Amino acid sequence: MTRGERTGMVGCVVMALAMAAPCAHAQSLFRREATPAGDAGPGPTALATYSLMYVAPPEPRSFLVHDLVTIIIDETSRSTSEQTLETSKNYTLDGALVAFPDLKRLLDLQFRTGAGDNLARVGMNYNNRFSGDGEYERNDRMVARVAGRIIDVKPNGTVVIEAKRVIANDEERKTIIVSGIARAEDITAENTLLSAQVADLRIEVINEGEVRRAGRKGLIPRVMDAVFAF
Repeated sequence: MTRGERTGMVGCVVMALAMAAPCAHAQSLFRREATPAGDAGPGPTALATYSLMYVAPPEPRSFLVHDLVTIIIDETSRSTSEQTLETSKNYTLDGALVAFPDLKRLLDLQFRTGAGDNLARVGMNYNNRFSGDGEYERNDRMVARVAGRIIDVKPNGTVVIEAKRVIANDEERKTIIVSGIARAEDITAENTLLSAQVADLRIEVINEGEVRRAGRKGLIPRVMDAVFAF
């Protein structure tokens, strides 16, 4: 093979390699497959496997009947009422007796007309005026912690809670009764629940003792108020 033939053969090989170069590519070490458009990414299991900062969400708590729950009561109420009443009545009565019965003719049912000077007149005038103004304002706030128990668990997970607390001091007795419905997720890890998160909340406070009796009206004032109510 002459030198010219070898040169031509090398040129053909180089040209063939140049034409095949676009079809060849190197495989990358960081190559990743394309994620489908509808894929939302790795699930919790995959995230827990590959992430060092993953924190598993707490499992939903479940409660049973007779489990204890502490209700934190912080309620504020304010009521204001104002009323004004004004009435006025006026009665006038005027009458005159134009004939006097004659005792002699009374049995005959006869009457004679008397003179104008002997006419008897009856007159009455009655005026009544009443004006009343009343105003009522009351502010209440109750702060307490009452421990109760779950008395029922509904199919949807809500719980029915009832709590009762009795405080007795000498002859004084105070009873606090709280009841309502709450969501299980609103109960904290310390088993506490805010009264604002309780549906159908009912708070009843009963005071008994000397202080209660001293603040009530006696029998005679109550009778007088009933008789002279108006």
